Amino acid sequence: MRAQVEAALAAAEAGDGTAPIVEAGDPVLRTPAVEFDGQVDDDDLARLIAAMRATMRAAPGVGLAAPQVGIGLRLAVLEDAAQVRDDVARARERTPTAFEVLINPRYEAVGHETAAFYEGCLSVPGYQAVVERPRRLMLRAQDATGRATDREVHGWAARIAAHETDHLDGVLCLDRAQLRSLATHEHVARLWPQPTAQRAAQALGFDLPPGASL
Repeated sequence: MRAQVEAALAAAEAGDGTAPIVEAGDPVLRTPAVEFDGQVDDDDLARLIAAMRATMRAAPGVGLAAPQVGIGLRLAVLEDAAQVRDDVARARERTPTAFEVLINPRYEAVGHETAAFYEGCLSVPGYQAVVERPRRLMLRAQDATGRATDREVHGWAARIAAHETDHLDGVLCLDRAQLRSLATHEHVARLWPQPTAQRAAQALGFDLPPGASL
């Protein structure tokens, strides 16, 4: 583990502050991450969080999990400026999310409502697919100081938290996706920019979950 952290920090600090993003096919993305329990000291944790934040922003993305920079620890960062059209923001319940560190996160669905939208991943570059996720969830985690930050989240913030926490369990968004919806970023932007995935489902021949918000 120490070697993984040192490699990521060395790569980040030797260049522009960003670490290389691991892509699908690397075993670290398929191995459940180890609970964080002081494997690195406070100074190195702060350096790692800074490198992950810079990497996420440069990608650009709205979340990044430690396995995506080659580190098998239960650590993730989130941040979403929510710079989307008003109709998209309303349909997807997407509002700005401030930068946050999640240590040892877990989540569970609250209620039975789900939502199904196109979703991408920095470790699966160039592609998106429709993924059904809980509309509301209880997120249990600690912040960078070890303080508990348990709370209920909903909408797009819940999607981001679930996506990054899944990474820590060795799960990629494609594992939960409607594979017939798979499309390049270019095709999603050109053909399926609508707030919901209904037109894509009709044209590409996949089913949206009954009862899910679309």
